[in-house]
Amino acid sequence: MKASPEAATLTPFAGTIFPGYFSDEGEVARKAVNDWIRTGGVFDGVIDFDAVVRDPANPDHILPEYDFGDRLHPNDAGHRKMGESIDLSRVAGSE
Repeated sequence: MKASPEAATLTPFAGTIFPGYFSDEGEVARKAVNDWIRTGGVFDGVIDFDAVVRDPANPDHILPEYDFGDRLHPNDAGHRKMGESIDLSRVAGSE
């Protein structure tokens, strides 16, 4: 199978304020998808947004400093950190 372009991992969402959005089953699925993205050999490269914004002490949660306030979406600092993690030379076309 031919590799595809870059892919990005799914960010953590445990503790979100939206009732019923997070579940243990959903977290298992998120981790399985991220593992597949990282190690499945399907993509030319990986942008690991999960690793960038997750709380190392609580890895199924977004770091409070990157939390928009709903424990699901990154705030401006989180988006900045995610953007800074992208190797632009890998995603920009060469001419």
